[in-house]
Amino acid sequence: MIERLPATPEGLAAAAALLDSGGLTAFPTDTVYGIGCRAGNAEALARIFAAKRRPAEKQVPILASSLEQAAALGYRVDDRVRRLAARWWPGPLTIVLRVEHGGDATPSMAVTQAFRVPDHRVALSLIERSGPLTTSSANRSGEPETYDADDVLVAFADDDLLDAVVDGGRVPGGVASTVVDLSETQPRLVREGPITLEQLMEIIGRID
Repeated sequence: MIERLPATPEGLAAAAALLDSGGLTAFPTDTVYGIGCRAGNAEALARIFAAKRRPAEKQVPILASSLEQAAALGYRVDDRVRRLAARWWPGPLTIVLRVEHGGDATPSMAVTQAFRVPDHRVALSLIERSGPLTTSSANRSGEPETYDADDVLVAFADDDLLDAVVDGGRVPGGVASTVVDLSETQPRLVREGPITLEQLMEIIGRID
């Protein structure tokens, strides 16, 4: 049975404890509800794919509470990344980074990885307690997004792979984040969303 946890210090602490022990927790973000596990936990990530009924080869972004959390995982942070993060984190910008030696990177972590800092108080509070979370939308693959805890409970009612949902109220939905790849020397726009190519170029110059 999925546990519904309140978005209180006690509820968030309980959710963080579940994540620390390898569990899966759904929680609100600034667009939809997400389902997450501790970054670097390959077994828990496999459970996310199973819960969503999604092919395991698809990469999943990591939600962090700060740029420093991404860097601590062993991903390269240069001046371009710092400038974009200073302008749009927290917010609707996903940045793809390349792993480098050092930090807390594990063999299960990808060579390149997408990161975002969500602009949602509950999500940030949970991630500050638990550490960065590998996160996908809290819905079955190909089925509607979830916008509140009730939606999540309905979406995953027929299995026991999801351990808990943090009830942070209804979220607004909206356009998926802009994605820019800074893993190579030349930046590349992967997906344009709320932040336009022109806005990005004002900060870091040419983007392919």
